[in-house]
Amino acid sequence: MRRQLKFLHTIGAIGLMGGMASLLVLMSFAPPPSSLAGYALVYSAMAGIASWIVYPSMVITIIAGLLAIGANPAFHNAGWVGAKLATGVLIFEGTLVYVQGPLKQEAERSAAALAGELDPATITGFANSERNTLWLMLVIATANVALGVWRPRFTRPRPPDGGG
Repeated sequence: MRRQLKFLHTIGAIGLMGGMASLLVLMSFAPPPSSLAGYALVYSAMAGIASWIVYPSMVITIIAGLLAIGANPAFHNAGWVGAKLATGVLIFEGTLVYVQGPLKQEAERSAAALAGELDPATITGFANSERNTLWLMLVIATANVALGVWRPRFTRPRPPDGGG
């Protein structure tokens, strides 16, 4: 069971980080909002990647990681596991709130503008904050992988001797 959970956790992390990297590539090649048809197409693709690759991969990674912690008593008091859990929470929140949500909204807005249901002038394009958030999520995910590979020993400070 432990190997299957580790496998799922690893595959999920690969999908999550690969999806984020592909979003960054698409952002780099996205046309400006003035080229509405191309812009809508690229944002539709990015929303699809966020919904069908990034989000499921994140869910698989988190669930498999939590189950692995529960299945392995050695992980219960390991300091690196707490650090992985904290970075996992950051990835979960950052991906949902700052990546998937805005991409999906922008894809819907650009599709509505392309269909004539929304004024194209209201489409402002992606902000640097979205790109920066993706980079930050990739850095945090990389740190999370590094914690799992190297498993550093975080020690608690020892209380001072009572004297004598």
